[in-house]
Amino acid sequence: MPAPAFNALVSRLSPPPVPSVFAWARAYGGARGPLIDLSQAVPGYPPHPDLLAWLGEAAASRVYAGYGPIEGETDLRTAYAAEVAELCGAPVTADNIHITSGCNQAFMAAAMAIAGPGDAVALTDPFYFNQETTLAMMGIERRLLWLDPADGFVPRIDAVREILATGVKALALVSPNNPTGAIYPAGLLREIFEACRKAGAWLILDETYRDFLPEGQRPHDLLSVPGWQDNLILLYSFSKSFCIPGHRLGAVTAGEEAVAQIAKVMDNLQICAPRAPQAAVARAIPALKEWRDANRAEIVRRADTLKDVMAQLPAWKMDSLGAYFAFIRHPFAGTPSAVVAEKLAKEAGVVCIPGAYFGEGQANYLRFAFANADSTTIASLADRLAGFTLD
Repeated sequence: MPAPAFNALVSRLSPPPVPSVFAWARAYGGARGPLIDLSQAVPGYPPHPDLLAWLGEAAASRVYAGYGPIEGETDLRTAYAAEVAELCGAPVTADNIHITSGCNQAFMAAAMAIAGPGDAVALTDPFYFNQETTLAMMGIERRLLWLDPADGFVPRIDAVREILATGVKALALVSPNNPTGAIYPAGLLREIFEACRKAGAWLILDETYRDFLPEGQRPHDLLSVPGWQDNLILLYSFSKSFCIPGHRLGAVTAGEEAVAQIAKVMDNLQICAPRAPQAAVARAIPALKEWRDANRAEIVRRADTLKDVMAQLPAWKMDSLGAYFAFIRHPFAGTPSAVVAEKLAKEAGVVCIPGAYFGEGQANYLRFAFANADSTTIASLADRLAGFTLD
């Protein structure tokens, strides 16, 4: 009797990429010193003690042991809406917010709400791999918007208009970008949004690393555009800013109708996001602003340290550096990035993500999540990379 088959849309996908990178790290013997983990983006400092206390308090509460509102806790939706309104200089209310279990789920729920099998969604090339696989497993065609390293991996508006003209249902962008770190200028985002509106396409903007923009820099003015609710969806993650990736908490900012459609998806995915973290983060948003600002400044210092390191390594080219990541062109042209990354991890104790995981044309690149490590650790990269060979 033949065995039943798996869903081909899922079975043909490659295994999740991060576990393979962790396996290389486990094979490192320590010859070059402590392991330097620049792979999966995780905050390189702990959560604030008050936030840990609030998490414990909420987790121990009987109130949060039951089901909550599908769209999220009112306190968190209200607190986050107020933060977005202040940041973007535009009116946003709790009705524009949907809380999800992480930003990956936010993207999946948004994609399911606006596109289906046979539709097409445009991603950048390089892309964030979880967004690409999400579309693939849902039978949604992905069309790629190539980003030129000479432009710092920032989209060109003419290329955006060309891919919108192919009839995609949405264009999905990440800014500050994963994997390149590139920060898209506010003026360009406005042009892209207007192009999406003219083409009748959604703009999905993932702002997971928004809190690490330079202090005082407004990411965009899109929420001030009359009628923005008709074709704009913003995604966010609380994981990096509050150092709680294990608690899986993200958010969608969208029009009320889009929130209602996403709620239908969320009811089937998870019913509601974890309630205890929602209660804790609702308190943390206003209370821990100074702490978050200090962390932003620390990430800038780490970026500056990496700039100094790369200036000492002329064979290694840093083609882009941003809020959390650097996209590094390795000096072994023609060698697959996975080969370089594996050897770096096993022999030099430097763990990073191969560029090819972010698109077929990225084999000469490595992604360094520099925010994972403190400046002293980042500085030690100079010696390890300078002495690294494939021999």
